[in-house]
Amino acid sequence: MPSSGASRARELAQQVGQVVAVEPLRLGGRGLPQGAVLAVAMSGGVDSSVAAALAAASGVDTVGVTMRLWGTDEMERGEGGCCSLDAVEDARRVCSRLGIAHYVLNMAEHFRSSVVGDFFRQYAAGRTPNPCIRCNQTVKFSELWRRVGAVGATHIASGHYAQVRESASGWCSLHRGVDARKDQSYTLYRSSQELLARLILPLGELEKPTVRALAEALELGVAHKADSQELCFVGGGDHRDVLERELAGEFQPGPITDLAGAEVGRHRGLPFYTVGQRQGLGLQVRQADTEPHYVVRLDLARNTLVVGPWRTLLRGQCQVDDCLFLDGLSPARERSGWAQLRAHGQPVAATWQDAGPGRAAVHFGQPQAAIAPGQSLVLYDGDRVLAGGEIAAVEEPEFA
Repeated sequence: MPSSGASRARELAQQVGQVVAVEPLRLGGRGLPQGAVLAVAMSGGVDSSVAAALAAASGVDTVGVTMRLWGTDEMERGEGGCCSLDAVEDARRVCSRLGIAHYVLNMAEHFRSSVVGDFFRQYAAGRTPNPCIRCNQTVKFSELWRRVGAVGATHIASGHYAQVRESASGWCSLHRGVDARKDQSYTLYRSSQELLARLILPLGELEKPTVRALAEALELGVAHKADSQELCFVGGGDHRDVLERELAGEFQPGPITDLAGAEVGRHRGLPFYTVGQRQGLGLQVRQADTEPHYVVRLDLARNTLVVGPWRTLLRGQCQVDDCLFLDGLSPARERSGWAQLRAHGQPVAATWQDAGPGRAAVHFGQPQAAIAPGQSLVLYDGDRVLAGGEIAAVEEPEFA
């Protein structure tokens, strides 16, 4: 992996220094050793482009790496979102502007099996997955690291809005980004200690307007590029259209019932629904029942969608499986903090208690609505990630 060049690094440092302070070999609040080689995961968007610019400006030997996650036909149709042909070309142009090397890695097969395939399997099982968490865990910071590490990279970076802090003992902890509106620590909670030790997040201490200003100051072509808002493998469409294509033959229409068991409609197939959904149900509720109804439960055994009023979505606790602990303490130790149930959800006071190997029971300070199996629950102490896991089947209370 070639060096970006000391003279270009000094020039970039001067340009970046007009917007934010630049320290040699220091990024995202962390120092890098002499001789470090940093591979920046670049999607062709403004965030990863500025992350690469900050890295090059710090003087660290930097290369840009774009993951090709789709086949050529899909990329040409624009279905790859951040992985389209235009996105790859944007990343290449940014790297040329920064004077750093750019590589494209074909990871389509791995992405399809570990992320897209898992997405379909989870929906088919009546769960609501978060593919971005899965991608961060198995693609960006696992398979990508394996490949770049094999050819000389010592660290890996991305444009995520989160922070990694290292203690005097060398223990690394994951924290929220300074920009609360853009914080992505929730989607990174499955980061192991091994990963955190080599993960650099240059944008963690910045707010989005500053990132845009940096892109403008450096005259990067992506300075005003819109943020991606959809799943990369769905493109601009509806994920239900993809589910219908990929899961054809694996679902059947069936009844929609209220909590008393009375049929109030028909569903098109359970994978098309999630707990808390209100729109698109086509209910035929009683004339006297004026309350809006929501999906309360997906009953796979009976192929039945169960609906009820808003209050029937409320739960005071839930169980999480496949738990990961980032605080270095015993899994059996009780934890208190703030639980976040969705990527941009509002944290709520909660207590985390051991419930057996890899499992925990989480009790909320106040009942929470629309807790969907398959989603992730992440526990924080202030801005620090303590633990997380996937929400298991939620026990249904009895309603009158």
